[in-house]
Amino acid sequence: EVQLVESGGGLVQPGGSLRLSCAASGFAFSTYYMTWVRQAPGKGLEWVSSINSLGDSTSYADSVKGRFTISRDNAKNTLYLQLNSLKTEDTAIYYCAKDIPNIATMDVDRRQGTQVTVSS
Repeated sequence: EVQLVESGGGLVQPGGSLRLSCAASGFAFSTYYMTWVRQAPGKGLEWVSSINSLGDSTSYADSVKGRFTISRDNAKNTLYLQLNSLKTEDTAIYYCAKDIPNIATMDVDRRQGTQVTVSS
């Protein structure tokens, strides 16, 4: 069974930083693309970033480019997202996903995610 457990969120002031983690199990982590998505209050899911299986190719939404960095440790089956220069509009629940999900059909109802709140 695929299990993805996010952690590392919290309350941070604008301009601050956080590092999110996603512990993966139940599948061959090192062979899959991995993705971060987020859901802001009252809004739909938004794709944030993806990384290839080797970790040497990444892509970012324009809204986070230059501020967020995705990375992975295949030896630890763990995905990361470094969030720098945080803005209030980054406030959201962040989820990791196996592969590159179809945002339109991705179901997070049973997922906990990790809450990031950016506020002064």
